[in-house]
Order: sequence, then C-alpha cells, then structure tokens
Amino acid sequence: MIKKWKITVPPLTGKAQRYAYVYCPDQPGRYPVLYMFDGHNVFFDEDATYGKSWGMKEYLEQNQIPLIVAAVECNHQGNERLSEYSPFTFTNAKLGHIEGKGEQTMEWLVKTFKPMIDQRFPTLRGRENTWIAGSSMGGLMSLYAVLQYNDTFSKAACLSPSVWFAAGQLDELIKNARLHPGTVVYMDYGSREMKHHQNMGVRFRKVASALLEKGVWLDCRIVPEGNHCEASWEKQIPFFMNTLLY
Repeated sequence: MIKKWKITVPPLTGKAQRYAYVYCPDQPGRYPVLYMFDGHNVFFDEDATYGKSWGMKEYLEQNQIPLIVAAVECNHQGNERLSEYSPFTFTNAKLGHIEGKGEQTMEWLVKTFKPMIDQRFPTLRGRENTWIAGSSMGGLMSLYAVLQYNDTFSKAACLSPSVWFAAGQLDELIKNARLHPGTVVYMDYGSREMKHHQNMGVRFRKVASALLEKGVWLDCRIVPEGNHCEASWEKQIPFFMNTLLY
C-alpha cells in the first residue's frame, strides 16, 4: 500500500505544496522505517523526473520485506533541489552560489515529518529501526544525516553521493561527527560516473577511508558499468537493502 498526499515544508517553501509518499506493508505489525530523498522518484514512473522510478514498492513486495518507506518530493524550481539537499553553502564555477539548506531540510524531517509518520503508521520508532537513503545530492544528504543526526538514524544508504561538493566541509563533518557504535553506511558509485568529476576516485576513497577511521561499519563498492540515473540505482536496491537489513 502506498499513500500519497500533499504536504508543506514551511522552513523551505512556506505554504507551497509538494507530495509525500509512504509505503506500508499490508500485514499487521510494526516496522522499521527507511526515509528517502527525491520522493517523486521512489515509487511511480509517472511522477519521476525522467520517467523512471526506483520501483521500491515492487521490490519490497516481491521479496516480502517488512519495511515502511517514507519519502518527500524535492523542490524542482531552478537550483532549489541543490540548495535543499546541500548541507553546505558553496560557490561552483558551473552552478554559481548555492545556499546550503540541508540543515533546515533535516530539522524539518527529524522534528516534523518523522513524528508525523510515527503517529500515522505502525513504526518501530527507535534509532536502530530508523534509516535514511538517497542518490546523488540525496546520497550526500543521507551521509550528512547519519553523521549529524546519528541520535536519530543508525543506518544510511548513499548511492552516487555528491562527495565532490564542498569537499573540505564534508571532510570536517566526518572528522567531527559523534557516532554511536555500530553505525552502518552503504556507499557506492558507478564506474561510468567516475569520469564526470575530476579526481572522483580520489574523493571517493578519501571519504570511505575517513568513515572507516570513525568506526563506521561501511559497505562500499564501485558498481560495474553503473551510471548516474534511476535505472542504475534501481539495480542497486538488493545490495543496499541487504546491508540495511543484515
């Protein structure tokens, strides 16, 4: 079952509405919750930006996975998605000045959206059963969330995370993070993506090493022939779900 309704995110866009999506198993019981970014790309092809979703509902049902998935649409105006999904303010030669609103995004998710989901759906509310996932800038936000909001999230799946954004600030975030033992991170990058950004391999290895040094239980992989698109990320669902559910 998927419930879809309009919601507002006042700290980011005031009264403007966007869609929230929640998948909940039909069987009675209480379930862990996976929060996901770019909610419009998670379930329905007709809602997805490029006409291809992750197909999360089909995967969960076919494999009888007992999990709630809660996801919220991003702001599609101009560079606002980049702003909402960036923990850091930065200036890029191609993108210009981007105001990082990632903290506002996470404060709303943790203090407003999560309590709403806990109230309306049969969730297991503890940190050990609260996870987060996303791709690209959503992958960066998932990494930020598990590091900065580690009291809330115990696990994160970071697909093709934009670790080349504000590299110095991300390195400081990892260095200063206070993590509970047993924090789990899945992180991947497509082999075909490496050429998109200069020194991407170096950045990916540096972030992975820094997470290991912090004691994170890291599942890290380069996806053979992987691309930066929903069709490729859909193929990674079995890999990151195995890590989250292990």
